[in-house]
Amino acid sequence: QALSEIEGMGGGGDNLQEMRVRPLNKRRVDMHGFCNLSGFQRSPYLSARGNFANMFQGSTEEGYKAYHADKYDEDKNPNGIINFGTSENKLCFDLMAKRLTQTDMNLMEPSLLQYPDWKGHLFLREEVARFLTYYCKAPAPLKAENVIVLNGCGSLFSALATVLCDPGEAVLIATPFYGGITQSIFLYGNVKLVYVCLDSKITGTNTRPFQLTVEKLEKALQDAQAEGVTVRALILLNPQNPLGDIYSLSELRDYLEFAKRHELHVIVDEIYMLSVFDESATFHSVLSMDRLPDPQRTHVMWGITKDFAVSGIRFGTLYTENQDVSNAVASLCYFHGVCGPVQHKVAQLLKDRDWINQVYLRANHARLKAAHTYVTDELKTLGVPFLNRNAGFFVWIDFRKYLKAGTFEEELLLWKRFLDNKVLLSCGKAFECSEPGWFRIIFADKTHRLQLGMQRIRKVLEEREQEILAEEKEQPCQSDQDGKADSTDEVIFVSRHQEPTYASSSNLGDLIGLLQQQMRSSDWLQKNTAEQFA
Repeated sequence: QALSEIEGMGGGGDNLQEMRVRPLNKRRVDMHGFCNLSGFQRSPYLSARGNFANMFQGSTEEGYKAYHADKYDEDKNPNGIINFGTSENKLCFDLMAKRLTQTDMNLMEPSLLQYPDWKGHLFLREEVARFLTYYCKAPAPLKAENVIVLNGCGSLFSALATVLCDPGEAVLIATPFYGGITQSIFLYGNVKLVYVCLDSKITGTNTRPFQLTVEKLEKALQDAQAEGVTVRALILLNPQNPLGDIYSLSELRDYLEFAKRHELHVIVDEIYMLSVFDESATFHSVLSMDRLPDPQRTHVMWGITKDFAVSGIRFGTLYTENQDVSNAVASLCYFHGVCGPVQHKVAQLLKDRDWINQVYLRANHARLKAAHTYVTDELKTLGVPFLNRNAGFFVWIDFRKYLKAGTFEEELLLWKRFLDNKVLLSCGKAFECSEPGWFRIIFADKTHRLQLGMQRIRKVLEEREQEILAEEKEQPCQSDQDGKADSTDEVIFVSRHQEPTYASSSNLGDLIGLLQQQMRSSDWLQKNTAEQFA
């Protein structure tokens, strides 16, 4: 039935038209947002589901294919596409290559070449439990029996959606979010997403842009239930992709208490937990809590892909105390297993605590911080607002001033313009952002590619700025920066636009809070010290 929500779709079955269901509400998955319907021709060789999978793509997939067909190479293809769109850490190949080729990695035993326990070899699950106990700061040792190993977190999302939800049921998730989750839970499990739409506005209850609150979760859940949608779970990304937000312990507890009240499972994706690169930011794992509100419905995911800069090694792990969920997911591990030799290498990597702490994490965090500083300094020079965060590989950028009418069509045109100029970014629509004009840029790359990529971005933005100025001369009555970035300590470069309601209708406390935020967002005090005046 979910497949029939794309009108006119069909394959081998002739009864698809009879299966149509009512259109989706705004807060539910908009299939047209991530499917390329224009010019699509149904294949007679595929089922309806096969046809849908064939067309299941948007700007993310289009850009990814273009990049692989024309990759930048400093020597062989200097005019190729620089990839600032795919969330990969390209800063630590030297460290990982050296560690993964040491002699302890090269064990080959009969058990590694035979079928394992589908949950993963016991030696690996024991090592994962020790690793998560240490780095998640668990109050008590975590148990190997609660660990499951699959080939990546995408497979984990797919498996969890399949065993927690029936076809056509839904999962809550805050937007913007990593768009690959949609594909993971829908293509196999036929499970939908209910959006908790966040925006950049700063109001009395929102103290930062795109802030997730329990009130917004309640509203999205009520709206879905009013439509007759059964919601089974909530997905939390911490650190959040693409925002870079790190949830506080109190926020996490509020979200988990909300889920408990409504008997929702909570899937917590902590895949960037060791990629917090600044000492000023502190990550709190759900597994660090003294008491989980609903441990039988709380399921935590992590993998080595991001934190250890090895996206080519497909490894993800699930920690859940619910043995029914564990056994159900394990039945799907047959399709998503990790080969024995890789399980051995991962176990050896995770147990090398001294190397991880003294060598890898120190170097990785320093390199991430330097790359982040370079990109954000370039954005400041361009006068482009962005969220200032210290986790993950990405910066969430506000390009709304480069959209004349502020539409998603303009956003897509700007994205294509970047691609035409040989730099791949991710546009906000790929993350189901509710506001057109936001983009994600990946900064975890080598300096020479960052420099060239930012030059190409600068070229596009300067050209677009000139075009807008020329258009405004022809149409001088347009409003000035209406709807652009709000003033907060989280968004660098306060734009000229500011909602006027604070001074006119809000209480004094709101006004003082706004002024404090503006003061914190200014670097005047840092630049004008007493020593400089002396």
